[in-house]
Amino acid sequence: MKTKLDRIAEKARTDSKLRFTALAHLITPDFLVETWKQMNRRGASGVDGETTADFAGNLEERCQDLVARLKARRYHAPPVRRVVIPKGDGKTRPLGIPTVEDRLLQRAVARILTAIYEADFLPSSYGFRPGRNPHQALAVLRDKAMADRVFCLFETDIRGFFNHLSHKWLMRMLKLRIGDPEILRLIGKWLRAGVFDGGIVVETKEGSPQGGPISPLLANIYLHYALDLWFEKRFLRNCRGNASLIRFVDDFVATFEDTREARRFEGAVRDRMAEFGLELADEKTALVPFGRYARTRVLGRRCSFEFLGFKHLGGRDAKGRYAVIRIPSTKSCRKFLDRVGEWLRVNMHINRVDQQKHLTRMLNGFYQYFGHHCCLPKLNLVRYSVTRKWVKVLRNQSQRHPYTWQYLNSRPWFELPRPYLVHSSG
Repeated sequence: MKTKLDRIAEKARTDSKLRFTALAHLITPDFLVETWKQMNRRGASGVDGETTADFAGNLEERCQDLVARLKARRYHAPPVRRVVIPKGDGKTRPLGIPTVEDRLLQRAVARILTAIYEADFLPSSYGFRPGRNPHQALAVLRDKAMADRVFCLFETDIRGFFNHLSHKWLMRMLKLRIGDPEILRLIGKWLRAGVFDGGIVVETKEGSPQGGPISPLLANIYLHYALDLWFEKRFLRNCRGNASLIRFVDDFVATFEDTREARRFEGAVRDRMAEFGLELADEKTALVPFGRYARTRVLGRRCSFEFLGFKHLGGRDAKGRYAVIRIPSTKSCRKFLDRVGEWLRVNMHINRVDQQKHLTRMLNGFYQYFGHHCCLPKLNLVRYSVTRKWVKVLRNQSQRHPYTWQYLNSRPWFELPRPYLVHSSG
């Protein structure tokens, strides 16, 4: 299958206008089994309650049955199960959890589409793409601030992007490259499947539920045409000075040498998003002084911004040169500590050694993402906050607990990992 996907990718690279009319035949039982091995099999169950372990029990038979239903057009996309997770600042984000079978099929289709669209996506896009990650986007942003003639940065947020993505526009975009009616029909079914919420199925006329394997790819396709190509082919054509766009799925920033161009971009991108049924969040939109050439320029009150979980500020390195300082944002720390607190609340009575192991895994995951030199003081505060939450839970287990700080600090099991450096750049 890898050879077939490689051939598709090669055709997509050599002919940017080629429409692929025969793709559904690639979805075979063997392809689904191969895809299953690449999936995260620890996900929650969908509306049918089936777990990944249940599905894996007779994997080959289930894959054969799924392919047979696809060929006979008897496949029906079930609604996704809605799960609400905290977003920060008291807000929540709705996730849509597909059934295990649906997740497998979505992942298989996403593999095929990725082989095509990786040839089209621009270098400015970093989110959920093979070989790309948020730290690459952060490194590019840092390099531009320290090496290029950058005076300001435009930051914004698309309000409820995944909830307001237009089905009509998305299907039109897909048809530019995908001519296979079976693949298009499948995607249409997933978009219209609905959401199971509070015991009823809510019809979905717009949006793509976060939680499905194909949603990030569909989001990248949508913003590739709505934003990336427009910026590259149209806006930059009449732009004075250097300008660049850095996007991670629906989160993006733009840097500018000329502040007048940055203000022009703000109006132009608002109009462009409105054409595709999207809206910028005013409270998260601003022009910020940014870069080593912008130290004396003032565009507004704010001289820092948040992007991909970090707060970015201008500062100096050990030699006194301009440097971009990145620290975990308050929102990122609060979300992590809320997640820790919720886990401890649910698991307050399990063995304390098991608690220590799980908290260690959670902290190591946090350090893996935020392990930059300038972040270490903030990470130490996060570790201290986690420790205090854990102590509170231990003491609540019994009114006659022995858990004084002196007692705990003498116990080998009461030890959480200290922050460590993972990423060399600042």
